[in-house]
Amino acid sequence: MTHTARRIGRTLALVLPVVMVLSGTLAVTRVPWAAHNSTSQVLTASAETVSKPVAERAPQDVLRDRLLVELRQKDPGAALTDLQRAVEGRPSLARHCMSIARALGRAAVEQYGPVRAHRFSRPVCDTSFASGVAQFS
Repeated sequence: MTHTARRIGRTLALVLPVVMVLSGTLAVTRVPWAAHNSTSQVLTASAETVSKPVAERAPQDVLRDRLLVELRQKDPGAALTDLQRAVEGRPSLARHCMSIARALGRAAVEQYGPVRAHRFSRPVCDTSFASGVAQFS
């Protein structure tokens, strides 16, 4: 009798954790926020409507858009100068400098053509503007 009880106990010790993990996993996948096309809502503890804060744009996105407008209104040289000043004034933008300069190069090619856009190249952000011009030419 004790042999049978031990055997049942060992089996449960092995099977029970697996069953608990699987049931927990299945329970989590059944919640409405896990599915992309789910239309049901989950009630929170306070059944009040909570408004989401307006998503603020990242500083590098604001800078890129401002420089693209400046490129269209003035010229790529002015936009590159302002990019360099912005990075010097706010060093946290330095890691985004290359992508912004490439975007300026692309916009310059669209507006001025590849030959004329290349004339505005200068060593801002490791010549990323020139690589953007070359990439989109």
